[in-house]
Amino acid sequence: MINSIVKSLAEFIGTFTMVFVAAGSVNVNWAFWGLFDILGMAAASGIIVMLIVYSIGNISGAHINPAVTTSLFVTGQMELKNTIYYIISQLGGAIGACLLLSYIFPSSEGGIDLGTTVLASDITFASGILIEAVLTFALVFTIFGVAVDNRTSTKHAGIIIGTIVFLDIIVGGGLTGASMNPARTFGPALVLGHWADHLVYWIGPLVGGTFAAVCYTKIFSLKTDNKIDIA
Repeated sequence: MINSIVKSLAEFIGTFTMVFVAAGSVNVNWAFWGLFDILGMAAASGIIVMLIVYSIGNISGAHINPAVTTSLFVTGQMELKNTIYYIISQLGGAIGACLLLSYIFPSSEGGIDLGTTVLASDITFASGILIEAVLTFALVFTIFGVAVDNRTSTKHAGIIIGTIVFLDIIVGGGLTGASMNPARTFGPALVLGHWADHLVYWIGPLVGGTFAAVCYTKIFSLKTDNKIDIA
């Protein structure tokens, strides 16, 4: 049985890698091409999530997202202790990735924002929460369907989860940044001190993810003897 420290370390490494690539892809686009290519950033995020799922899914479940961890806790599949360890590790990994990115892409180059997620000018606080909730609902519902429910094979879970991340960013990237992940937003916010509308990226993903988990569990009679180690 893999202990909590090893699982938490895996979550730290996984979240570090995800944020480094997802946030770093924004910086690369801005610094070298002078534009934000949603398609490129969506592809980078989807691919890295896919790889992380296959890399550490058998160790920690590859949550790499407080909204995913919380959804599993709410549905009784994570102990409180491990939930706290996971979330701390995820936030720590995100901060570490952004600190490294801030070193690699110094602000003197101009336009470097560490992939900070922000609301579009015509998106209100409430609308931002709704968008993030819907995007995270789709993500967590997919995770439960392909990686948590023991009635389905997890063989292609990474590909499917990476695909929903890709599609969510295509839809919501220009509206809210399509974070779907409080850690993904917290890292850049802490390192840069950018807290504008920050609660959007906690409330939306946590509400959307929890609602998806409860819906899947209650409506589709999820069994909890999962094939992957999620706790």
